[in-house]
Amino acid sequence: MATDVPPTFMIDRDNVSLGEAVFRALCQALEDGVYRSGDRLREDEVAQRLSVSRTPVREAFGRLTAKGWVQPAGGRGLIVRSLEQSEVLELYAMREILEGAAARLAAQYAAPAEIGALRDIHARFVGAAGDAAELARLNRLMHGTIQRAARNRYLDAALADMHVAISLLGATTFAAEGRPATAAAEHAELIAAIAARDPDSAESIARGHIREALRTRLGMSSR
Repeated sequence: MATDVPPTFMIDRDNVSLGEAVFRALCQALEDGVYRSGDRLREDEVAQRLSVSRTPVREAFGRLTAKGWVQPAGGRGLIVRSLEQSEVLELYAMREILEGAAARLAAQYAAPAEIGALRDIHARFVGAAGDAAELARLNRLMHGTIQRAARNRYLDAALADMHVAISLLGATTFAAEGRPATAAAEHAELIAAIAARDPDSAESIARGHIREALRTRLGMSSR
């Protein structure tokens, strides 16, 4: 189990119940790699980290199990799942649809400041070549910015689940040779389409971007 606790692994009540706050904190911890596939989650350990009782942790564990992100471990606690290849294919099929929809809507609704933010993130992405972890972080930031620019709460909910599921896949595709450069080119095209207010192109580029990510992912798993 991971022992270093990044600042992101904390509760943000944000006018929600304690059980919801713990669930969100655990989702963020999965996304940030605090817990990875094969790691154990124990009620008492999580309750101590978050300074809460075990009751909201138990509630959050039930929701994580229902999502299929964790499963009962031998003895006490849960274990973070690894995805089978069939699940990876299903996940990326839905990711292509959702990220494409987010790009289409962002091309319609993104504010100039959001387009500027995308350009700034892209510049940082290009400058982070060679640092796979930082590239993955900036990639999440970029896609999150596009998602927010889409202005659709139902898409937000679907993509939030998608991002947690993606975190179960392990090593980032930006560790694969050549992928950072191709992803940077794809990002540049996508931002240009959003800035040009071209929904058809934005969706097409976003979907192609996810297909390339899947191709890289499958290549990594076959080695």
